[in-house]
Amino acid sequence: MLRRIAIALVAGLIASPAIAQDWVPDRPVRIILPFPPGGSTDLVARILVDRISRSSPHPWVVENRSGANGNIGMEAAARSAPDGYTLGACTIGNCAINPAIYARMPYDIERDLVPVFWSGSVMNVVAVHPSVPARTLPEFIAWAQANRGRVNYGSSGFGSSNHLTPELLNGRLGTAMVHVPFRGGAPALQALLANQVQVMIENIPTKIQAIRAGQIRAIAVTGRERDPSLPDIPTFAEAGVPGIVVEPWFGYMAPRGTPANVVAGLNRILNAANADSDVQARLRGLGVRPEGGTPARFGEHVRSEIARWREVVEQNRIEKIE
Repeated sequence: MLRRIAIALVAGLIASPAIAQDWVPDRPVRIILPFPPGGSTDLVARILVDRISRSSPHPWVVENRSGANGNIGMEAAARSAPDGYTLGACTIGNCAINPAIYARMPYDIERDLVPVFWSGSVMNVVAVHPSVPARTLPEFIAWAQANRGRVNYGSSGFGSSNHLTPELLNGRLGTAMVHVPFRGGAPALQALLANQVQVMIENIPTKIQAIRAGQIRAIAVTGRERDPSLPDIPTFAEAGVPGIVVEPWFGYMAPRGTPANVVAGLNRILNAANADSDVQARLRGLGVRPEGGTPARFGEHVRSEIARWREVVEQNRIEKIE
């Protein structure tokens, strides 16, 4: 009898990891998007949520909760119950740049959150209003230098990559462009279309339709290589401005304390959706490079980006936000 009990206990221990990985949600999962609708993070999340919801008895939902360049929504996610039913969208802005540029943060990425899934990466593209007399990056830089203090650039908010990239140009090249922040990439794009700002260095997905329609002009991308969705647009290095590479990214985190089997289950569901051929086609068509992989892979990337942007902010003496 004791031998049979011992065998049963050992069998249970061996089986437990497989059982643990079988966690699936039994009610809707909410993804808090810390930005307004229409931006890159929002577009990517809705593509994934649509695919998951079509094959799940419990649809996933996106909740936009913007403010403070993503800090408000991400704090709400960090303070949510660690049960697998709330995720926060983690981006280069609210997870990597904000800790470097905000004097006080309402959450700590490594203390309050755990990585779940890396959904994708993009490039920023330099896009100008058609009235700007520049068709190449050198022409734009020369024009901006000749119009110091009179060229406005839009961004999705203080601390975003589309805020810091123009500031790097201001510091290195003396362009003195004026920052006009908005509460997300979509309203910033509307300002560019209306010529309220003359340039944006923003995620490709936010602007690609306007570029293709000829409403704005793309002159350079911030990646290491050209983007397949805009194959004729050169990189900064190709355009004669080396040393500026910015590749924004997005993923999802759960509140600290979420059980490992729950994180694994969420990761498995998101990986399956991300690998779907239709999802891949839609993402690549927007200029998004699908990523995927384990929570550990995403966590390692986030930590390296936090260190990188802290160095960028310090080296360029970018003023912290109080």
